[in-house]
Amino acid sequence: MSSWACPAPFPTPPMKSELRRFLRGFRYAASGIWAALRAERNLRFHLCAAVYVLLFSRFYSFGRLEYALLVLCIGGVMSLELANSAVERAVDRPDAEHWAAAGLAKDMAAGAVLVFSIAAAAVGIALFWQPAVLAGIPGWLAGHPLALALLAASLPCAVCFVLQPKKKG
Repeated sequence: MSSWACPAPFPTPPMKSELRRFLRGFRYAASGIWAALRAERNLRFHLCAAVYVLLFSRFYSFGRLEYALLVLCIGGVMSLELANSAVERAVDRPDAEHWAAAGLAKDMAAGAVLVFSIAAAAVGIALFWQPAVLAGIPGWLAGHPLALALLAASLPCAVCFVLQPKKKG
């Protein structure tokens, strides 16, 4: 007789407490993202840049692959920015013995963001550097004054959002 049994055709549903615990993890993650948006200027900058990149991508005839690259680059930069913020918090105010290691950890985490941001910028240049499309954008905006006004109004809002003072908590 075999020591293993065939699995049931349908898995048993998770217990309510396990499901609650699983869903609570999403709430904690959302709370962390919200806290970082409130406290981290660089994350707010990356979020604004992502919005403008996605808006301007509509001028291009991007397919699924190009949008997949954009989403991966945006998600990668923002994820690394969150990880960098976490490292900064974790090693903030170390004792004298760990001061140098804490500084290096923070520098390395920031370096990871920089490396991925440079790679994402290279992807952006490869995708968006189409002189004919770029040349047509000002004409399209001139022909759509509401879109131009919304873009013009959004820029100071984005600057204020990015440069707002840090909020604790």
